[in-house]
Amino acid sequence: MNKATFSVTISQDEDGYFIAECPEVPGCVSQGRTKVEAMENVRNAIRECLEVRREQGLPLTIRVEQVEVTV
Repeated sequence: MNKATFSVTISQDEDGYFIAECPEVPGCVSQGRTKVEAMENVRNAIRECLEVRREQGLPLTIRVEQVEVTV
C-alpha cells in the first residue's frame, strides 16, 4: 500500500471537540474529543473519502494553494 501526506486543519468547537479537516480531499472532515483522537479519525476519513472518490471516478484530490491577504 502506498503512503501519501495530506494537510490537515485542526480547530476546537464551542463544545471542546477537535475538528480535523483535509482541504485537499473534498468533504473530508472528522472530529474527536482530543487532538490525537481527531487526527486518527481524520486519517480514517481520508482513506474512506479517497476510496469513494476512486470508485466514483472522481479526482482523488483538489489543488490547495495559499493566498496573501492584508488584514
